[in-house]
Amino acid sequence: MTHTHKHTATKPDTHRRAVTAPPGGKDKRAGYSLLEILVVLAIMGTIVTLVAPRLFTQLDRSKVVAAKAQAKTIKLALNSFRIDFGRYPTAEEGLEVLVKMPSDPNLQAQWYGPYLDGDFPADPWGNAFHYDLAKTNERGGQTSPKIVSYGADNAVGGKGLNTDISM
Repeated sequence: MTHTHKHTATKPDTHRRAVTAPPGGKDKRAGYSLLEILVVLAIMGTIVTLVAPRLFTQLDRSKVVAAKAQAKTIKLALNSFRIDFGRYPTAEEGLEVLVKMPSDPNLQAQWYGPYLDGDFPADPWGNAFHYDLAKTNERGGQTSPKIVSYGADNAVGGKGLNTDISM
């Protein structure tokens, strides 16, 4: 006995329903409610109040570290100048002589600078470094000038970020 199978193909559903907004206007599921937005903003505000002080403290610490590194670089440049001239720059010459050739023709022959790249750097707070020949450190019979950043307040003394940084 042979069975013949009748294959019936299923037709695709041609009567699909269109998704429409409910009667009366907008779909309530499309978008966020004011309450949801306020909750998200409150959470973000809490995170910012917890993280921001730590972030700013870290930024402040990095400025102190950068000021110390810059002062050390200036000190090395002063030592290079001293090797060429047998002395440190005078108060009149100042630190500018590390980046700009002296105007005195007698000194130009000895100047092998610039001893620092680019313009003379400001400290991380945008203030000038101070060069003081009167404040010296005694090391092995040789004196060396002090390079000072007066910190964030650019005033002598202070604590925290306002403390003086010297090399």
